[in-house]
Amino acid sequence: MRQSNRNHWLLDVLMLPIGLLMFFPFYIIIVNTFKTEMETLRSPLSLPTEWVFSNYARVFEETPILRSFGNSLFLTVTSVVLMVLIGAMAAYPMVYNRTRLNRMIMVYLLLGFMVPFQTLLVPLFQLMTQFRLIDRLYGLVTLYLGGSVFVFFLILGYMRTIPKDLSEAATIDGCSIQGIFWRIILPLLKPITVTSAVFQTMWIWNDFLSPMLFLSTRENTTLVLEIYRAKGEFTVNWPMFMTMTVITLIPVFIFFIFMQKQIVKGIVGGAVKG
Repeated sequence: MRQSNRNHWLLDVLMLPIGLLMFFPFYIIIVNTFKTEMETLRSPLSLPTEWVFSNYARVFEETPILRSFGNSLFLTVTSVVLMVLIGAMAAYPMVYNRTRLNRMIMVYLLLGFMVPFQTLLVPLFQLMTQFRLIDRLYGLVTLYLGGSVFVFFLILGYMRTIPKDLSEAATIDGCSIQGIFWRIILPLLKPITVTSAVFQTMWIWNDFLSPMLFLSTRENTTLVLEIYRAKGEFTVNWPMFMTMTVITLIPVFIFFIFMQKQIVKGIVGGAVKG
């Protein structure tokens, strides 16, 4: 017992400086949101000599950040819900109906998942132009649905841990295939679906490349693009820039804090047999 307590104490001592080092960039960002522009340039690492709260008010007054927040929220929520549903429905026949065709489809999806997204940008842009999906929020949602493959493989491993006796008993009781999925399987997938949702939420909310390429007008801009546009060609108002960064990070930080237990449950559960 003493050895265990000692090891636990040593681990805490080692993790403390690592945690402080990881927090340091956030400290710089948060502290400089309460400074004037001159003070930020003069002493970016120190605490403010006089706390300035007007930067947050200026962001809401001088930028369309509320519209950008709504756009980011729409893209994230719509894309994540659809990806989780598509991934779960695709994994269901792969586990409960193991045919040769399903195995070939799974290999095909795996090969497609291994192709870097950046190598497909030119054909994707041409395809979205042909279907008139450029500068459309629903067009970007359609693009994000390619992330369903990642969700599919996460759910696939977890679904294999669910006893097949449950579906067999439901079939004997007269439940249809669709009923088994919606009433029995999907509720049992809650830990891994939440895990998938958290990963995809953090990806879409913080994504810069796709909105930059496929959204062109200011009314469709996302929060990340709004931060990018806050940067001038020759000068940068760093307090305003960092204030917008903090506003963008707050929602996803809160979301991650509340969902972190489900992430661990989903990953551990999917690793048992997957």
